[in-house]
Amino acid sequence: MKNYKIGILGGGQLARMSLFAAKRLGFDVAILEKEKYSPASQLTQDEYVGWVDDKKMLTKFVSDCDIITLENEFIDYQELMFIESLGKKVVPSSHTISLIQDKFLQKQTLSKAKIPVPKFIDVNVGITYEEISAQLGKKFLLKSRKMGYDGYGNYTVKSKKDFFDGLKKLQLRSALIMAEEFVPFEKELAIMVVRTDKEIKTYPVVETIQENHICKIVIAPAEISAKVKKQAEEIAIASIKSIKGKGLFGVELFLTKDEKIFVNEIAPRPHNSGHYTIEGCKISQFENHIRAVLNLPLGSTELVNKYAVMINLLGKGKSATTMKSLNKILNDKEIHLHIYGKEISKLGRKMGHITMVGDELKLILSKLKKAEKEIII
Repeated sequence: MKNYKIGILGGGQLARMSLFAAKRLGFDVAILEKEKYSPASQLTQDEYVGWVDDKKMLTKFVSDCDIITLENEFIDYQELMFIESLGKKVVPSSHTISLIQDKFLQKQTLSKAKIPVPKFIDVNVGITYEEISAQLGKKFLLKSRKMGYDGYGNYTVKSKKDFFDGLKKLQLRSALIMAEEFVPFEKELAIMVVRTDKEIKTYPVVETIQENHICKIVIAPAEISAKVKKQAEEIAIASIKSIKGKGLFGVELFLTKDEKIFVNEIAPRPHNSGHYTIEGCKISQFENHIRAVLNLPLGSTELVNKYAVMINLLGKGKSATTMKSLNKILNDKEIHLHIYGKEISKLGRKMGHITMVGDELKLILSKLKKAEKEIII
């Protein structure tokens, strides 16, 4: 009997870890990626090399799969509509992706649902720095409406010169630009939400700590009040409902000093802030991602220990990937090491992560920070 096959658009580390979870449950996985030897391709024989703009390749890929999901939100929703027109279900749907991948439309959708977001305006042709700063304040952010991630596509504006420099830089990525109020946050929070036709669950609210606009450390659970925790959960669930989302979503939040919460953005997929769940929760975000895609019963999202901490292993230079000083980490029975299998290491590129769970947060952080310094990928 033919086994049920999940198709993933993309072959990076998120697809790789989702593939692990799918195989554990007994499902086959095919991936579509632009180049050979992607992290996910190392774990499946069903590798398609090409992309969604090649309709012949895309049709062949889709015909080999029973259901389709995706690794990132940058695939034009019209390409997902094409897949749906072939009779295959896409999770999240093309409609949900259409409301997310343009950050301006995403903020409009959230705002209409009365979900707290920073003030924002469209940067259309002819609008001036003075007009924007009158609405948002002298310090604000310019953002690419599409194709922005890990700080790419953001530019902080403090002056008129910054405004023009930012426009010039960001328009190389995308012609569509928006401006957003600068939020003086106390902490950056995140929460994973997983939803099927019958269930919706949240993972613990976590704190994320950035380094050069890239997520570096995730602390689960975040050290916040019960009131903030409940509010964050309610806002995250309302956000996913506002986009009619089904599947797995990462919701990024700002927490201000006076305990106000604003939604920064939504990612319709497994998220870096949820990697700790592999060892830190009863069922990982990746397994629940697969369960949600297939509309299966969801697993427990509870922590297995008091704390779980993850630190990203970022590339420290541009070279072929080699692994140095692994012995100490591998000899430590408490640290879990994940290497993504990327061929080329670049400065700041996510090459892997380490996780530790336990009851003493300071001890966990100390051990992981020391271990991260010793590994060079």
